[in-house]
Amino acid sequence: MPLDAHALLTARAAQLNADLAEAPAARIVETALRNAALGEIAMVSSFGADSVVLLHLVAQVSPDTPVLFLETGMLFAETLAYQQEVAEALGLTDVRVIQPDPADTFLHDAEGVLHQTDTDTCCAIRKVKPLELALQGFDGWITGRKRIHGGDRADLKMFEVDGNHLKVNPLAAWTGTDLSAYMDAHDLPRHPLVAKGFSSIGCAPCTTSTLPGEDPRAGRWRASEKTECGIHFDGARIWPANAVKS
Repeated sequence: MPLDAHALLTARAAQLNADLAEAPAARIVETALRNAALGEIAMVSSFGADSVVLLHLVAQVSPDTPVLFLETGMLFAETLAYQQEVAEALGLTDVRVIQPDPADTFLHDAEGVLHQTDTDTCCAIRKVKPLELALQGFDGWITGRKRIHGGDRADLKMFEVDGNHLKVNPLAAWTGTDLSAYMDAHDLPRHPLVAKGFSSIGCAPCTTSTLPGEDPRAGRWRASEKTECGIHFDGARIWPANAVKS
């Protein structure tokens, strides 16, 4: 992106943060999807532990919003079933199942065990590259990240700049209590693994349940310093040597 265009996008994000600092999540979503100046916006969803809240907010504004679902090939069977259940329940009409390039998985992970030795490359070929390719043609994307996740997310803003995309985080300020109350109020279906102690749900080999009082994402890459898959590194993508951008 040219420097002047990046500067314009950065200024736009800053202005949106100033204008909507106290706005409810529903208004953030409506702004993202209906403000023509922001261009074409997609939503990226894992259909995880609390994803249904943001999916419901998006469905209330525009159920035909493109929803990008990263099917890494290593998700829990419960997540795959839940994705279909939620899409049908909310009337989402444009859920796009995004999968890794078979050539990349064959080259780097033919046996399906790369996650045991190189989680960064595994995430790069199964999540980062497929998403970046899927986002081509969009000007921005809506995410479900929240400050309660801690770490780099503790100071999360509603609007960010990620490479040449505007990134929107409508639930940035929400707490676990907020999420639970919203799901109860709207009678939204729960991910079945939540009842088994999973507070954050990613790929099956790299996700465990959490104990009461633990950080919500403590079960992701447990016993590892890794905290992010790579899709939220503000444009600084991790690319394995032979899995280059197409």
